[in-house]
Amino acid sequence: MENMENNAPRTGSCDSCKDSSCSAAKREQGENDQDFEDRRALQSRLCHIGHKIMVMSGKGGVGKSTVAVNLAMGLMLAGKKVGLLDVDIHGPSVPTMLGLEGSNIEAGPDGLVPVELGNLKVMSMGFLLRNPDDAVIWRGPVKGNVIKQFLKDVAWGDLDYLIIDAPPGTGDEPLSICQLINPIDGAVVVTTPQRVAAMDVRKSITFCAQVGMKVLGVVENMSGFVCPKCGELTHILRSGGGRLMAEDMGVPFLGSIPIDPMVAEAGDMGEAFVMHHAASPTAEIMRSVVAPLLELPNVKQNL
Repeated sequence: MENMENNAPRTGSCDSCKDSSCSAAKREQGENDQDFEDRRALQSRLCHIGHKIMVMSGKGGVGKSTVAVNLAMGLMLAGKKVGLLDVDIHGPSVPTMLGLEGSNIEAGPDGLVPVELGNLKVMSMGFLLRNPDDAVIWRGPVKGNVIKQFLKDVAWGDLDYLIIDAPPGTGDEPLSICQLINPIDGAVVVTTPQRVAAMDVRKSITFCAQVGMKVLGVVENMSGFVCPKCGELTHILRSGGGRLMAEDMGVPFLGSIPIDPMVAEAGDMGEAFVMHHAASPTAEIMRSVVAPLLELPNVKQNL
């Protein structure tokens, strides 16, 4: 992993962008040659991506990666070119959930080539581990540099959306994303219904306000149990916590996704639920969560 940057072809500057107001058009005060070149190379990637959206949560175990995977796949099924970046460095689960375990990342003429699944391009720390049981024991600055490489050195190409699956909490990884991607469209915040989870997730919304990132909406996951035989919805956990939190904090509420045994089974089988169980009521709910993201205003990009 330490040699990832050395093995990746160096991208050119952001000279293809004709916008004189581009943040990479001029050197910043006190910026050395290497930092200026890196910033231009990063911007040359980002200006080919229409919308950048981070999926985050202040608490682990809320199904954030499940939401991120199905958001990305839902956008792809809507005809969009999508990238999915898994920056959960210590617990990358995206390769498993998409059936991409064992896939290798190779260096191409324009950078590291992400793993492709239809019109979905995927990058994850999980692709770079020699053994899936290996633990990644890194401090914050190293993780920040790797996230920068995932954005700068990966040949994302022209994308309509880049979905970024961030680890739980409001620490190094989400902060690095906000500092590297400017502007970023915003965050989708995932919670579960009970008050204990919602209290922790409120910190994610406060984080967004502090760093100047818009909250695109809250998703309440595991909202009731869907019986696989009769389809009846039973509220095991306290319901409505996500909606109440969103209303209280003045951010949009995108929807409630129930506990559906087929969602967990699909993740274990490496199948995106919204694609492989498209006719199910839960998949319809997931598509309704995706719908507002499809209505985001177009942004100027170098496509």
